[in-house]
Amino acid sequence: MSRYNVLFLCTGNSARSIMAEAIMRKKGFPNFRAHSAGSHPAGFVRPEALRQIEAARLSTEDLRSKSWDEFAEPGAPPIHFVFTVCDNAAKEMCPIWPGQPMTAHWGVPDPAAVTGTPEEIERAFKEAFATLDRRISLFLCLPFSALDTFALQKKIDGIGKQ
Repeated sequence: MSRYNVLFLCTGNSARSIMAEAIMRKKGFPNFRAHSAGSHPAGFVRPEALRQIEAARLSTEDLRSKSWDEFAEPGAPPIHFVFTVCDNAAKEMCPIWPGQPMTAHWGVPDPAAVTGTPEEIERAFKEAFATLDRRISLFLCLPFSALDTFALQKKIDGIGKQ
């Protein structure tokens, strides 16, 4: 396979999954195409998430909060990997994804739930971004052609613990 579609899931699709989508769009190009969605999309992208994406000099173009139903409909791109980045989405009953993609839970603390000073909130978003960036970088270093399905599943599960 020369191009893989990756879907990052979170409940609201307003921060963590959006940041992951932006990171994968840049770092995974041209072999990976990134998407994000939520089970209960907020309908907006958190400005703090957009600031982290822009600070990393990544594109914010076309980033939007959307339902995971878009990726289970006929005509949706075939998804090869699905990563849940919040604990709530990991516990929910997901749609049936065409093509039976590999899945893993890469839980990241919710920066949008942090209260406090603007600096504390910014730090939470910065830490979430750094965690996602590290995990995506580890994922992209995997020798996909040298791993069988079981070994690849074990590797992507392990990344979620780092």
